[in-house]
Amino acid sequence: MQSSQVTALIPIENARAGKPPYVAHVEKIEVDARNNVKVHCRWYYRPEESLGGRRQFHGAKELLFSDHFDTFKSYTRLENVGVEDYYCRFEYKAATGAFTPDRVAV
Repeated sequence: MQSSQVTALIPIENARAGKPPYVAHVEKIEVDARNNVKVHCRWYYRPEESLGGRRQFHGAKELLFSDHFDTFKSYTRLENVGVEDYYCRFEYKAATGAFTPDRVAV
């Protein structure tokens, strides 16, 4: 099995009309001897998707790097997210709703 480390952020279409895309960090792509592909990714959450919701200090383009991982057996490559598209100051624990760091100077 071949494995490649990847550091790309990709938008993933949201099935709900009018909603912004989901954003994932592709961590690794594996291809086996039969050319079956597995894509391992780690999700970003928007502040409004977190248990605490969007707060006054969250920026419009801010994302929360989560501990939520998924593996896909297939995917369609979309455009990469650019450095101006989003930024991240927090890690988000999806199961508990905790942020790291738990506060930020504003």
